[in-house]
Amino acid sequence: MKLSKKSEYGLRALLELTLAHGQTTLQRQDIAARQHIPVEFLEQILLVLKRAGLLSSRRGMKGGYQLIKPPQSITLGQVIRILDGPLAPIGCVSKTAYQKCADCPYADKAQCPVQQVMGTVRDAIAGILDHYTLADFAAGRPQG
Repeated sequence: MKLSKKSEYGLRALLELTLAHGQTTLQRQDIAARQHIPVEFLEQILLVLKRAGLLSSRRGMKGGYQLIKPPQSITLGQVIRILDGPLAPIGCVSKTAYQKCADCPYADKAQCPVQQVMGTVRDAIAGILDHYTLADFAAGRPQG
């Protein structure tokens, strides 16, 4: 798995929103400046996160973005799946977007050594990212 710039920037923006949670809304320009994210790219990311139900936005002088859910209930795995798709390194081991291997020589996927190893990789990645919340991330704590 390689984290895209979209997910990296999304996590950095969510870090800012987590630190401000319950206090104020943040404008995209402020998030972009603090985290060195291009404003136009950040706007696209924030809209995806809003459509996914993680953020709300308000227009006007005191407008901006804020988390809808508590940071303790949002995992890094959820965020990365929203922005990048499945965590699985190959489609045939994905739990959320399974794709059958067209050219796999093994009739029984349990016999495929590639699927066995990549399934273990998927489980390890998901095991960490699905237990590490935005609250843990903002506090610099290991998985909660």
